[in-house]
Amino acid sequence: MTLATATPIARPCVVCIPARNEAERLPLLLASLARQDGFSAEAPLRVVVLANNCTDGTVAAVCALQESGALATVALRVIEATLEGVQAHVGTARRMALDAGADWLDAETGPDGILLTTDADARLPADWVAANVAALRDADVVGGRLVIDDDGAADPRLAELHARIERYWAGVRRLEDLLDPPPHDPAPRHGDHTGASLAVPVALYRAVGGLPPLPCGEDNALVGLLRARGARLRHCPDVRVMVSSRHTGRVSGGMATEMARRARVLDGEPYLLPEAAHWQALVLRRAELRRAFHLAGPARAEACARLGLGAADLAALGDCPNDIAFVERADPILESRAPPARECTLDRALADLDALALSLRDAA
Repeated sequence: MTLATATPIARPCVVCIPARNEAERLPLLLASLARQDGFSAEAPLRVVVLANNCTDGTVAAVCALQESGALATVALRVIEATLEGVQAHVGTARRMALDAGADWLDAETGPDGILLTTDADARLPADWVAANVAALRDADVVGGRLVIDDDGAADPRLAELHARIERYWAGVRRLEDLLDPPPHDPAPRHGDHTGASLAVPVALYRAVGGLPPLPCGEDNALVGLLRARGARLRHCPDVRVMVSSRHTGRVSGGMATEMARRARVLDGEPYLLPEAAHWQALVLRRAELRRAFHLAGPARAEACARLGLGAADLAALGDCPNDIAFVERADPILESRAPPARECTLDRALADLDALALSLRDAA
């Protein structure tokens, strides 16, 4: 085995992984972590595995991998936990893993450490840690692009569907670039910020109170807290992760649920998505909020009132350190008062996004 020999990573970091019954796929993830650039047996990559409620030999599989010598560039801590009742879900496990990682860095390296998290069934390219650390030079939190890992057995029809869905979300980002491009997240960028690939400094993680222990959506909830504090979220194209295409997962509403939905589409179920007009209205509304933030005194209040935010709403927002925080706190209020997004089929949505982008470019 060839060990990583690239330039050492500049900031201390730890990878935090929740795992339940992942005896088959977790060793593949750990092997990919052992191949990360910038680490060696003398300067290993810290990894925390929170093995919760495992009944399939997950811990034994990890121990066997360690004993084989395949993890020579990894400093691994495996924490076994039994979660009960309403706490027995991935949100609790991921929070425990991240908290353990934060404690490890605090004890050994001080306040400058970075927390990374991924899923136990993911696989990582060798530059994943290095790319995250590099992206954090100009951002406060980094999300990695999800690449569906079909393990060499992809149905061509499903692969084509994946590509069309990605085209849709790329079209949404294209509208944002035409109407209100985010300076802290320039194109090219992807749109993913899930637990499969997140990076955040320990100090910022602590400042927002840690990851919300939710049964589903704990990753997006953490990102929401970070952005509401004013954090710059970067969707760096250099950061990517291969995620499992399996249809039966460990949590309802996760990636496996989406993969099962896409499989049903091949059998005739329509894949519905918001119309292009929904995204245009959202981007323009958030742009108006950003401009309102930079106004002073009565001018800000008047601009916000035109958008539908009254004095009580503004008081509820509290002190916002920057326009990112202001938009992230104010927009959900306006979104809750807006009509539900109209949906259409994927083909119609793609055509509408392309037509809208063309009209905006022609008008520019």
